[in-house]
Amino acid sequence: MNTLPGKALRSIHASDSVLTWAGAIEVEHAAGWSRGWRLPRSRLRLFPGERLRGHARAQAGVRITFGTDATVLRGQCLSADGIGPVDLVVHETLLDAPVASDGSFHFAELPAGEKIMEIWLPHGGDFRLVELAVDESARTWVAPATPRPRLITYGSSITQCRAAASPTRTWPALVARGLGMDLTCLGFDGECHLDPMIARLIRDGPAEVIITCLGINVYGAGTFTKRSYLPAVLGFVSTIRDGHPRVPILVMSPIFSPSREEQAGPAGMSLAEMRADIAEAVRLLREHGDADVHLVDGLDVFGPAQEHLLPDGLHPNAEGYAHMATSITPLVRAHLPNDQA
Repeated sequence: MNTLPGKALRSIHASDSVLTWAGAIEVEHAAGWSRGWRLPRSRLRLFPGERLRGHARAQAGVRITFGTDATVLRGQCLSADGIGPVDLVVHETLLDAPVASDGSFHFAELPAGEKIMEIWLPHGGDFRLVELAVDESARTWVAPATPRPRLITYGSSITQCRAAASPTRTWPALVARGLGMDLTCLGFDGECHLDPMIARLIRDGPAEVIITCLGINVYGAGTFTKRSYLPAVLGFVSTIRDGHPRVPILVMSPIFSPSREEQAGPAGMSLAEMRADIAEAVRLLREHGDADVHLVDGLDVFGPAQEHLLPDGLHPNAEGYAHMATSITPLVRAHLPNDQA
């Protein structure tokens, strides 16, 4: 049993079957803690790269849901190093709480009566949940499944959004919440390199809309050359298409980055040239019969007018990610089925 001032609480272990881990590809239940993975942990060796695997442990877009009539919620994680706040959505009301140095967080004076708790976990750092706790007399139950259109986003740190104000304020979360969608976020800081196994993962995952944000990590690491980049984009998007014959795929080119626009990176291409190759890939796919792949010009999402929202010239700040969501939301809405838009 746990306590808060004036309240006796009962524990819900992180592995309890009453908890649903939404937005995770797999969930790891270890001795004393649980963690969502944004890659399939059971096949992790098929996804090479220690940095990629490390960021797959970050809980970007991962939510824990359950039903309860509790008025207090407490949580305990294993470590608070580098971990941002936890968000709680109850009756469409958003609350946030910092994770204390001892790994605890809590929400008090929640609305009385039955409700669904949706806990958005920190989108950076290695968050491992030990337990949740609710009022000692509170009831808990598995949250009923609510069919919602599913959104998959793939990209770099600009899709993981560590500088966002909180887990629900990343651009993928803002888009998904604004449109009532079920989010799976595959944004990996520094690790958006068109990995074929990630294309296969997206291919095999359920989705009504898919957004791929390509280019910036390839620019920085020189992953491809001018000869190989366009074929890599074509292959990555075509692999996704194999599993989603009529699903809209929005292919977004890099957002504005002033020092990289005309300056060639390690692969010998400027950001402007990479943007042109992405546009060419979409044009070719559409020319060859794929009417459901669509180009999103990164400069239309976040362009020179937003340069003041790039503190380091590369990554948007919290306001910048909110701006991205405002730009992207109507594009996604336009591609939802009429009964879901």
